[in-house]
Order: sequence, then C-alpha cells, then structure tokens
Amino acid sequence: MEKTLVILKPSCVQRSLMGEVISRFEKKGLRLAGMKMIQLTDAILDEHYAHLKDKPYFQRVKDSMKACPVVVQCWEGVDAARLVRSLIGVTNGREAAPGTIRGDYSVSSQENIIHASDSVESAMIELKRFFADNEIFDYKLTVLANLYSSSEI
Repeated sequence: MEKTLVILKPSCVQRSLMGEVISRFEKKGLRLAGMKMIQLTDAILDEHYAHLKDKPYFQRVKDSMKACPVVVQCWEGVDAARLVRSLIGVTNGREAAPGTIRGDYSVSSQENIIHASDSVESAMIELKRFFADNEIFDYKLTVLANLYSSSEI
C-alpha cells in the first residue's frame, strides 16, 4: 500500500473544516496511518517550500502557513498519492471542480485548505520531514476486503 502526506493548512484549521476533510478521505477508503498537530517553523517551511524560495510570494506563503498550528497526516491506500490529489482538486480554489475539497471549501490559490504530496517520491520525502518512524502506524482495516479486490492488495 502507498502512503502520502496531507497537511490541513491554517485556513482549514481556522474554519473548523478538519473533521469534514478527514471524513472525505475515510469515506473514500483511505487508511489514516498517522496524524498530529504541529506549529510550523521557518526552518521546516524553508525546506518544505524550497522550490518556491525565489518566488516573490514565498514569504507570504510561509507567513500563511505559520498563522496557527496545522494538522499533518499520513494516509495509506492503493494509489494513495494520486487518489488524494484528485480528491483535493487543483491549487486555485476558484478553479477547482465542485465536489473536490478545494472546489467545495476554497476561493483562493493560497488559502486553499490543504497540501498533499504530488507524487509517491515526494510523499516519501515529505513524510520523513514531518513524522518519526514511530509516529506512522501499521494496522489492518477489517473492511479491507470490502474496499479492494484481492488482486489489488
């Protein structure tokens, strides 16, 4: 099974949408393998958003992500990274399709509720950034046979 990182951003926390977002992943059949609330720092944001460091909006992104604690999560399932990305929708909430998390709850390209790893490779790096090995749990969902065919798991 594949694992991926999800961060419920300050815009999600401040709007009390955490349960709604988590519920969407659970209803889809993904398994929550780790979750914690943390306050992001400049150091971790510099590493996490290193690809944006030369952009004029970099500091604004960092300030937004430090506005309050965030909830970091590890979700697991078949094709989890791709599946989570399809559930959250495109970056700009105004352009995200209705039915996606961003399409239903966001009208901004920055205050867009949620971050998710964009690939399996990114997920592996990002999960190590936010979780120690003992903070990600491996347990069997008893409904697994009702979620996937035997050839998928």
